[in-house]
Amino acid sequence: MEVIPAIDLRDGNVVRLLRGEYDQQTTYSNDPAVIARKWEAEGAKTIHLVDLDGARDGEMKNRAALQAITSAVHVRTELGGGLRDMETVEFVLEKMGITRAILGSVLLEKPDLAVQAAQKYPNRIILGIDARDGLVATRGWRTTSAVRAIDVVREFAGLPIAAVIYTDIAKDGTQEGPNLEATTEIAAVSPFPVIASGGIGALEHVQALADLCRTERGKNIVGVIMGKALYEGNFGLREAIAMAE
Repeated sequence: MEVIPAIDLRDGNVVRLLRGEYDQQTTYSNDPAVIARKWEAEGAKTIHLVDLDGARDGEMKNRAALQAITSAVHVRTELGGGLRDMETVEFVLEKMGITRAILGSVLLEKPDLAVQAAQKYPNRIILGIDARDGLVATRGWRTTSAVRAIDVVREFAGLPIAAVIYTDIAKDGTQEGPNLEATTEIAAVSPFPVIASGGIGALEHVQALADLCRTERGKNIVGVIMGKALYEGNFGLREAIAMAE
C-alpha cells in the first residue's frame, strides 16, 4: 500500500482544513516547494496536491505554488481542485508537469468531460469521490448531492481511469481513523484501484488499512493519503511507509 502525503494549497500556503470547512484552517507553511521536497526526501513516490481555492471557486487559483512544486520534485504528482474544463486538464497535464489529474465536481456536473479526459489521457485521470454519509459532495464539499458514491464509480467503469480516491468528509482532518467500512464498500464495486483518504491520525490507522489491503475484500485498496497527522508530527512519513509495506 502506497503512502501519499498531501499538500493542500490556499492563497499559496500549505494548509489543512477540518472536515473541509474553510473557516477551520490551520496554516503550516508559506513555501509549498520546501514541503514537497521534504516529502520526496522522506520517501514519497507520489504527492497529492489540492487547490482548495480552485475546489471552492471552480477555477485554479494556486498556479504559481503548483508550478513551484512540480519544478522542485521528481516524484509523481496528482492534482485536484478547480479542474472543471478540458482546457484546464490539458494545461496541468501538458504544461504544468502534473502526472495525474483528479476530477471531482465534474463527475456529476459534466460527466462527458470526465469521459473525454480519460480517453485523451488514459491512466492519468483519477476519480475524486468525496462523500458525506455515502452521498457525493461537490464544489469544495459545500454541496451534497443525492447521488451515491458507489453509483458514480460504477458509471465510469470501462474507461482507462488510473484510480479512485475516496474521501470520507466526516473523517477528514479529524485524525480519528479512516472509515474502513465505506472505503471497503467502494473497493468492492470499483473496477479501478482505490486510494483511501480522510481520518489518518496514528500509525495504528495506517496498520488497519494495510491489514485490510491484505484481505480479499480490501485487495483493491492500493494507497492512503494523509496530511494533518504528518504536519502535526504524530508520526513521520518514513514510519508510515514502513508500516504500509
